[in-house]
Amino acid sequence: MTEDVAGAGAGTEDVDEAVMRQWREAAPDAVLLDGFHALKHALRFGAEVVLTVASDRQAVLALARDLADDLSDVLARSVTEIPAAALRELVPRVHTTAVAALAVRRDPGANARTLSRLPRLSPIVVLDNPRNLGNVGAVVRLAAGFGATGVVTTGDMDPWHPNVVRAGAGLHYATAVERRSLDELPPGPLYVLDPEGEDIRSVKIPDDALVAFGSERHGISPELRGRATELVSLPMRPQVSSYNLATSVAMALFHWGGPPAAGPA
Repeated sequence: MTEDVAGAGAGTEDVDEAVMRQWREAAPDAVLLDGFHALKHALRFGAEVVLTVASDRQAVLALARDLADDLSDVLARSVTEIPAAALRELVPRVHTTAVAALAVRRDPGANARTLSRLPRLSPIVVLDNPRNLGNVGAVVRLAAGFGATGVVTTGDMDPWHPNVVRAGAGLHYATAVERRSLDELPPGPLYVLDPEGEDIRSVKIPDDALVAFGSERHGISPELRGRATELVSLPMRPQVSSYNLATSVAMALFHWGGPPAAGPA
């Protein structure tokens, strides 16, 4: 669509206005991919990107050649340059790479099928009422890297919030990310991280497990704790109160089995 506008013989100002209008019309229903790495990962994992803008098109293409040459042709066809001031109007905070895109959200129905399918080859991470958007994004990034089946959150936070997608570097498209109530959790044995649980080093986490972590401030809810198949704990030095949420998830997933074979950066 952007290419059609640019090729219609209109002046630069007309093209900029048309692109900005297209962005504003699409933005309410779209996922914001903020920065080069979010765009790169989303494209690699099949996102339908509807519009990409940058204040320096050639700089974005240079990044692609250096960091993601597999996407150079796609980006050469799709990136539209607009003035830096226009980009600042479109996004809440311009990424240092000065590129942003809008994408179609990964199909919730497809995510639901992925999360409910048995047998599973890798666990699902459950975040019980998380409060920090950046932490949730970091967990999504970890889950994608370890090849986890998905990330499910409970509570009122939207796991597709733009700040979560930004912190997750666009890797929402590499794993199934959805919000569920406790009654809607996917099937599978529930392994709940709890200080009173059995040391995780003596526990084997099965591939079809739900591995649940509590909120940053209040920990696991009594309701979810009461549903646990097993309570497990992470090793921790006395008088240290807790780990960061993403650190805890990384430790548990590494104990489960480690990341898959290395692929593109």
